[in-house]
Amino acid sequence: MTLYDLIRSRRSIRRYTDQLVSTDTIERLLTAATWAPSAHNRQPWRFAVANVADSAKAALAKAMGDRLRADRLADGDPAEAVEADVARSRARITSAPVVIAVCLSMADMDHYPDSRRNEAERVMTIQSVAMAVQNFLLAAHAEGLGACWMCAPLFCPEAVQNALNLPNDWEPQALFTLGYPAGDGKPAMRKSLDAVLLWR
Repeated sequence: MTLYDLIRSRRSIRRYTDQLVSTDTIERLLTAATWAPSAHNRQPWRFAVANVADSAKAALAKAMGDRLRADRLADGDPAEAVEADVARSRARITSAPVVIAVCLSMADMDHYPDSRRNEAERVMTIQSVAMAVQNFLLAAHAEGLGACWMCAPLFCPEAVQNALNLPNDWEPQALFTLGYPAGDGKPAMRKSLDAVLLWR
């Protein structure tokens, strides 16, 4: 496929076969991620891999589920709906052959005496990590793998950090689930270019 074909045919895949993903393949995908552009070329992305047999995957699913349950019950949501949501989240994480936590680190980024520039630097770091995510997703699709980007760690960064025993400067941003697709994913829909474009 051409690059344009890859971009248009990629889907978020949430169900996987039992086929394992080799360590070599995971490292190849993550290497592709690290070739994304980044602010000041500081490469602030960090990745923590939990493979199919890792107890860390179950610990991660439990920690995130506990946080989700506490938040939703505090919102006053019905207990049965909350438990269904927690079970769905746990299944998505534990049933994937591979789960990768995507983090950012500000350790190598610039620091300023004012909050305005520090906030801009942080946004640049987030943008850099997001570009690495896109490289990863396209590389996975090119390899015949499926992946899904989950932003749930933004709601429970401490739970992710503790469950995976991450270094203190690694700030969880997202999870990838990764594996060989058990289906094609949902049909994609995009706004027309005219709806999102201004010529000036």
